[in-house]
Parts: sequence; structure tokens; C-alpha cells
Amino acid sequence: MIADIVQAEGAPCPTLVVDSDRLPPGSLASSAELAALRTWLRESGLGRIHKVALYGRSSDAAFDLDYRFVQTLADGADFRAGCGHSLLAATVSAGLPGRVRVRAVTTGDPVVCEPEPGGAYTVRLERAADVSALLPTGRPVDRLCGLPVSIVRYGNPYVFVEAGLLGLSSEEALLAARDDILGRLLRVRTAAARLLGLPAHRALPKIAAVGSYAPGRLSVRAVTVAGWHPSLALTGSTCLAAATVVPGCVPWRLMAGVRGRLTLRTPAGDLQASAAVRAGRLLGVSVHGKRARVLERAVPLPWRIHVTA
Repeated sequence: MIADIVQAEGAPCPTLVVDSDRLPPGSLASSAELAALRTWLRESGLGRIHKVALYGRSSDAAFDLDYRFVQTLADGADFRAGCGHSLLAATVSAGLPGRVRVRAVTTGDPVVCEPEPGGAYTVRLERAADVSALLPTGRPVDRLCGLPVSIVRYGNPYVFVEAGLLGLSSEEALLAARDDILGRLLRVRTAAARLLGLPAHRALPKIAAVGSYAPGRLSVRAVTVAGWHPSLALTGSTCLAAATVVPGCVPWRLMAGVRGRLTLRTPAGDLQASAAVRAGRLLGVSVHGKRARVLERAVPLPWRIHVTA
């Protein structure tokens, strides 16, 4: 078995991308196989890789690729999360020309990767939904750990906390927030996981602190499984843009009615996202200017990883 190592800009680590059409059915679907893979990555000096993307030709004629994501964790793996950066990594690895329609099997979402001039992509989640359906608790605001927060699900579920209520009164303070703020966010995330009936020690829900310090721009500091995210997950950009059109929730209030293309300021620079809304329905969210590059092609993986009973 061989794999590519692909780095999407803004992702906390590269993705190990595997063409599932070249695997026996069911490979890399068990925790035992993934544990063996993690051990091999560590022993091969690739221990920084915590994301695995499996892709293959789609069985649905409406799509070009089927994509499945696995987030490896210290104590196992999470098969339920989505990762936009890894989806883009799989698309780039596959090398299909032009517009690529991807079925995200893990989350059930349809995603389009559209080439832009200069080698970047617009990544668009095309799941239509009533705006009210984006609130998994049915409320635009819940109170967790003494803080009003908004839990929004569009792709991955995210918990959004207003930065000012964490004592972060400037953009500089938010983007440079330290471990004390990280600890508070992790406690809120754990409470949100319990509220949603999810295991507290897994990857979901995600969480981010959000502030508005300039017109038409949101500043955001997000958390990943290993601590602070260096930028913002592509799924985070998508969900945050979706949250700005949900009346009453934290990002909606911070944007104060501003609509159109949204600038998201992160520690690694600005991102651009836009939500398409009509008659109270979210039609899709696009994240613009996303890039990924192949770091290494055809990395041979040990045979024992893909042998199944």
C-alpha cells in the first residue's frame, strides 16, 4: 500500500492520503489497524501526522470522489468528524482536472472543490438547510460554564464563545491568547459535548473564541485536538460563516447585520468565506483561496496495516 502526504495551508498537520480503490475492502476501518499505522508513522519520523484521508471513485454518479476522514487520537481514533483541509488534500492527491464533486461519507455532506486562478480552490459545502436547523439544541444561545455560547452545526458542530466575555478586549489579545484561555475553552467544549450526547474525550464538538474588532471582519482563535489551532479549520470557517446568518447566535450578533463575503482573521492570516441564503434557508457556504501541496508522493506503508481478517 502507498500513500501521499499532503499539506493544506492552515491545517495543523499534513494529511496521510490513501487511495481506497487500491485497498482491500474494510481496510483502515478498525482502531487496531489505525493504532498500527500511528506506531509506524511515529517510528518513521512522521508522528506529526494525525489525519488520514481515504478517497476513491464514487459509487454515486452525482459525485467524482467518495472521501472518508479519520482523526487519530492518543487513545484511539475518531471516525465521526469531518475535515475540510483533509478533503482538499485528498482532492489534490487524486489529481482530477477542473471542478471536483466530493461526497464526504463521514458526515454525509456534498462538497465541491472549484479551481481558482493561480492554483487555489474555492471549497463549497452545498448542504441546504433551514437556518433554524443549524442549532442542534434548538436554541441560539446556551449557557455553559457560566458563559453564553452558541452551538451551531453545519458540517462539524462548533461552539462559539464571544472573546470579550473571556476578557479578550482586543484582536491582539485574542490572537495571542494563552493556556489559561485554552483551558477555559476546553472546559466549555467538554460541557458542550455532554449536552450534545457526545464523548467528551473525542474530536467533536470543536470550539472557537470569536470577536469583532473591525467592521465586516471576525477575529477567531480556534482549538484543535492538540491545543490551539494555528489558523482555523476549513470546517470551522464554513460553520462560522453559516453561524453569521443564524439570528440570535454569537457570530450573528457580532456581525450586526453585515452580510456578503466575510473576512476571518486568524493567527496565521485572513480567510475569506461567504454564505448563500435565500428565504430563511442556507443554500451553501464557500471558503475561498484554499491551497494544498503534495509534500511526498507514493510513500510505502507496511503491508501489515492493510491486511484484514
